[in-house]
Amino acid sequence: MSEHPIDVARHRRVLERAAELSGWRSRKENGRALGIAVHSSFLTYVAVVIVVTQVSAGLRADEAWIVADAGTTVNIERVRSQLEGAVVFGLSHALFGEITMKDGATVQSNFRDFRLLRIGQVPRAIRVDVIESDGPSGGVGEPGVPPVAPALTNAVFALTGMRVRTLPVVKTVAVA
Repeated sequence: MSEHPIDVARHRRVLERAAELSGWRSRKENGRALGIAVHSSFLTYVAVVIVVTQVSAGLRADEAWIVADAGTTVNIERVRSQLEGAVVFGLSHALFGEITMKDGATVQSNFRDFRLLRIGQVPRAIRVDVIESDGPSGGVGEPGVPPVAPALTNAVFALTGMRVRTLPVVKTVAVA
């Protein structure tokens, strides 16, 4: 059997740690709200919290926490770098990512046509926590990306009461 069953304890551990680090108990106050999501793939368990704030130009993803249990870790700084990048890449996808068609062909041909967050749009703080684990080594290249969009849209809902049901988010909400 090639599939590994979800380890509920590891899932719960990253979720609880992300909630603790982000101050989840005060998840909505003074024009800011938090959203959370959890994911597992490639033997890695990840939880993400995104803080969304109301600014004059719209909503802004202001802070992020990403917690991972990737099993036995060899190079912790590489893991941290991958997870920071996952937040930026995940927010870019959630906010702006789409593939459009014109005359039966895709308009976007490669990354040069793909909008990424600009430095001023990146959360002012991305905090990474890697949980020590004796689990089997997992991947860190992809697992950090999938929970970012749900965490973002959960924060948007917490702040505005509006559910984001389609991506990119900019089609539903004004983003600063």
